[in-house]
Amino acid sequence: MPHDPSSTRTALRICPLCEATCGLTLTIEGNRVTGARGDRDDVFSQGFICPKGASIGGLEEDPDRLRTPLVRKNGVLTEASWGEAFDAIARALPAVTEEHGPQAVGVVLGNPNVHTMAGALYPSALLAALRTRSLFTASTLDQMPKHVSSGLLFGDPNTIAVPDLDRTGHLLLLGANPLESNGSLCTAPDFPGKLKALRRRGGSLTVIDPRRTRTARLADRHVAIRPGTDALLLAAVTHVLFEEKLTDPGALADHVQGIEEVAEAVRDFPPEAVAGACDVDAGTIRTIARELAAAPTAAVYGRIGSCTVEHGTLASWLVDVLNILTGNLDRPGGALFPLSATARAPRPAAPGKGFALGRWSSRVSGHPEAKGELPISALAEEIGTPGEGRIRALIVLAANPVLSAPDGDRLDRALADGLDFMVSVDPYLNETSRHADVLLPPPPPSQSAHFDFAFNTLAVRNQVRYTRPAVPLDADRMDESEILARLVLAVSGTHGAEPDAVDAMVIDRTLGKTVTDPHSPVHGRTPAELAAALTGRTGPERRLDLMLRLGPYGDGFGADPDGLTLARLLAHPHGIDLGPLTSRIPQVLTTRSGRVELLPAPIAADLPRLRDALAGRTDPDALVLIGRRHLRSNNSWMHNVAALTGGSNVCTLQMHPEDAARLGLADGAAATVTADGGELTAPVEITDGVRTGVVSLPHGWGHSRPGTRMSVAAARPGVNVNQLLDGTRLDPLSGTAVLNGIPVTVAPAP
Repeated sequence: MPHDPSSTRTALRICPLCEATCGLTLTIEGNRVTGARGDRDDVFSQGFICPKGASIGGLEEDPDRLRTPLVRKNGVLTEASWGEAFDAIARALPAVTEEHGPQAVGVVLGNPNVHTMAGALYPSALLAALRTRSLFTASTLDQMPKHVSSGLLFGDPNTIAVPDLDRTGHLLLLGANPLESNGSLCTAPDFPGKLKALRRRGGSLTVIDPRRTRTARLADRHVAIRPGTDALLLAAVTHVLFEEKLTDPGALADHVQGIEEVAEAVRDFPPEAVAGACDVDAGTIRTIARELAAAPTAAVYGRIGSCTVEHGTLASWLVDVLNILTGNLDRPGGALFPLSATARAPRPAAPGKGFALGRWSSRVSGHPEAKGELPISALAEEIGTPGEGRIRALIVLAANPVLSAPDGDRLDRALADGLDFMVSVDPYLNETSRHADVLLPPPPPSQSAHFDFAFNTLAVRNQVRYTRPAVPLDADRMDESEILARLVLAVSGTHGAEPDAVDAMVIDRTLGKTVTDPHSPVHGRTPAELAAALTGRTGPERRLDLMLRLGPYGDGFGADPDGLTLARLLAHPHGIDLGPLTSRIPQVLTTRSGRVELLPAPIAADLPRLRDALAGRTDPDALVLIGRRHLRSNNSWMHNVAALTGGSNVCTLQMHPEDAARLGLADGAAATVTADGGELTAPVEITDGVRTGVVSLPHGWGHSRPGTRMSVAAARPGVNVNQLLDGTRLDPLSGTAVLNGIPVTVAPAP
């Protein structure tokens, strides 16, 4: 049948496939997405697009993507109606809570939740309805050390400073490869272009990474550190700043306490003492410190390679310590705190409640909570170990911990044998969701509204954008917001109520608190009057309108006629630029002292463990394992999109030629890798892009388990690097799994 050009149109969409949040222009034929290009008029991304965004049509049309719920009947997952699915949940989950208590229901949140509007709006209501503390998220496989260090320093774990990429003169980057990842905890469309612009304006880039990544190849200086020793190197850089009297907090001086205590704390970490452990000579460490101090503006930025290691929280803390000691925190060109359009409106600076760790602990191993979460490495034992408080039911929202968490085999067995009931919200029947009793599939991105609640709090420029669904919702699908709202109702004893009731409840509670706040623009007004003024087609849109109006740029429900509302945002389909980041200290500080607390007690208590690491490696032939990221994937999500397979997106064991020769391994040969949690076999890729003593396997592979429905991924399954881990290696302050710097042995496969 010939194509009718009149049926082709375009629509705008914010890409939900990584943290860059680029604006897309979708090509739509009928109700099918057939192409995507960058939106040149987007106020933030200005036309930038990566291979993932360009392939969004393939993700949308994936025949393996589920359309209707699956419900387990006689042991087999079977297609069912939405009503049947929620009826089953409403029967099972409240019964578990009633018989065994609220902690018997666990919740697992995966990374995709922060990439969707629904994933940002409803999990808190779900947790409140369940009254459970059994919360596990991907944060303890990723960024929790940064949350913990920021909470201890500034009082709030979500008060995270990002590098001012557009204005800095010197960027010191650790454990990050933004040319592949597009950035993380630093929302920046076209990160590669921003680094190239830094070089063009005369700035400099130093990259510390055991691999010569694409980002490292762009740098003025690449330091091939031994994995897992970032905190040692940063402590030595800090030592040099004090030793050579290079510290100058500048405008921060009156807002920081503990500088002298930090000087004493790093006394044992001179470059000469850490050089052996880091495998970085003392002269290079001193040069890094001097360049950082001498730069007119500079920012230190560390990410997953410096977080998912043995001293991840200490490394994250030292990143900000260096920014503070050089006067680069909270100043243009340094590291600044974004101000999101849906953040709480600024109020007078004052001491706050501060941030506490370990308010409760996990049942089996006694792991302390961090930011209300328990280590996801502990999930299997919390299900499988008998006793009061055992997790008997699980709700998994957009997560695949069988692949992403350590020792997936143990978790796989626990999910199969240890649960009374499990719910997954996922578009795929994958390695984790195959264990569900009810599987609820959300629609593809084009059929969903999008607003970046999380990533706007980490953006390198203040801006606000919102896109409504680009195509109508298919008749057999349910909007993700409705799925999660109905899930809240099903577990709270109000099954069958209209899903808008959840949004109305949140709006009423928010307004009830806000009108009693003397700093609020609506102080003293009536919640019902304010709720009636909200606009939007849906409950989520009304909540967005509420947050915009009460936010730092909002109209305050009429207090500022030029302020931000949902209606004004809809009138700007390419977004609204809210300007560059600005200084926000002391306003952002919520510590008990009202100041930056530079050496918090938990950090000080963990420093002896770092001193113990000064011994370094004793076996010159020992190997350690690191992960790596691919531009064409995001953890385990994207491996079923045919257009993104192949090329460099392969699951190989990268190894330096000298190590390969010593072990008798040839390029393409099979090697057996053994570590704490077991062993696996992978093909060798010999490359001088990885330093000696280090091998690298990518994260998110291992699509070989039976019972899944991901045909493209299963055809090229790769191996699950996390199966090498037994889950016992954790950063103690944050509960984050140690995924990098793991000791391994490698040998030719038999």
